[in-house]
Amino acid sequence: MLTKRAVITGMGAITPLGNSLSDFWTNSIKGVSGAKKIDSFDVSSFSTRFACLVKDYDPSQWLDHKEIRTTDLFCQYALSATDEAIKDSGLDLNALNPYDIGVIFGSGQGGMATFEKEVSAYSKRETKRYSPYFVPKIITNMASGLVAIKYGIMGICYTTVSACATGNTSLMNALNYIRLGKAKVIISGGAEAPVTPASLGGFGSMRALSTQNEDPSTASKPFDTNRNGFVMGEGAGALIVEEYEHAKKRGARIYAELAGASMTADAYHMTATHPEGKGAVAAMQAALLDAGIKSEAVDYINAHATATALGDLSEARAIYHVFRSNKKAVINATKSMTGHLLGATASIEAILCILAINHGIVPPTINTKNIDPKLPKGLKIITKHSLEKQINVAVSNAFGFGGHNSTVLFKRM
Repeated sequence: MLTKRAVITGMGAITPLGNSLSDFWTNSIKGVSGAKKIDSFDVSSFSTRFACLVKDYDPSQWLDHKEIRTTDLFCQYALSATDEAIKDSGLDLNALNPYDIGVIFGSGQGGMATFEKEVSAYSKRETKRYSPYFVPKIITNMASGLVAIKYGIMGICYTTVSACATGNTSLMNALNYIRLGKAKVIISGGAEAPVTPASLGGFGSMRALSTQNEDPSTASKPFDTNRNGFVMGEGAGALIVEEYEHAKKRGARIYAELAGASMTADAYHMTATHPEGKGAVAAMQAALLDAGIKSEAVDYINAHATATALGDLSEARAIYHVFRSNKKAVINATKSMTGHLLGATASIEAILCILAINHGIVPPTINTKNIDPKLPKGLKIITKHSLEKQINVAVSNAFGFGGHNSTVLFKRM
């Protein structure tokens, strides 16, 4: 059976580097850090007191009063990013069959802030009952549901949850539905609002977070000898995945082709990646095979690279294993600037890959001054400044707790 092709025709972003696609890209290529001290709650008792925060976000720019009152912040981010993506695509959703449109929007934690606030208030007897919006605000599928409700979308609609691989999983599923002819358009993305006391405390107790409180802007340093943990981030990314012939017929601007995707499991440990990156190797190889592209053709790899000691080393070994015969591919780590957006991170990094293809620029890995000598030799990690380079094929990795490995591949049209 012949399969259909999937292309990206619209994107939207709410990130620590800006609340629009253009601001996100401009600050990425400038090498701006989104890290700052957390001021939304008392952090004095935490070992980490900073994060990469969305700034100057006013949900009323996108949502009405009722939508704001009845939704958690992660859903507000999702709706805002989706609004920009739809406008960017030029789609008139009202002119399409609502059953031909789908939504696959993921989140790792869902409404964590709502959960903490409500449970705390009830346990302290500050309130006699839970809010009737408590459950709808916390469940992770609500981002997909609210997007569908807002735009009258009646096709495929569900949520992927694969920890920090979530955004890539959403894209992979969208790709497969488009290929099978199950949808003409799918809104894919990831959203997260994890900067809360419980998340900060939980990840801190795992010693997963950087504790460089004296200088947050330089704390996230992927692949560096002195890396000491990831920096938590928040936000959302939305992508319009469209069947190629449908996009071509309506004269859409096509950013790139979503040419391949894959997912594997480490089956190794709850939180640690396999030391040799076996699952990551398999995911990258399978994505290349799915796209029908040889490893030598890849120009750019957006690494998962969270700035943890074991995770960065494992991924670097996996990249070297797959691309050791490739003499041109360059690597960067977006999280050096945005922090780690958990379930939203892969969506944001996919957007950055697509923008790199369109602009011929690879943003830098900031803060990385001394490449860890334990990493395989020969990896071309872009540090300090952006690099002008024609990108025809870009790969983006995302790995999640539980051993979820995912890779997506974009190709210039």
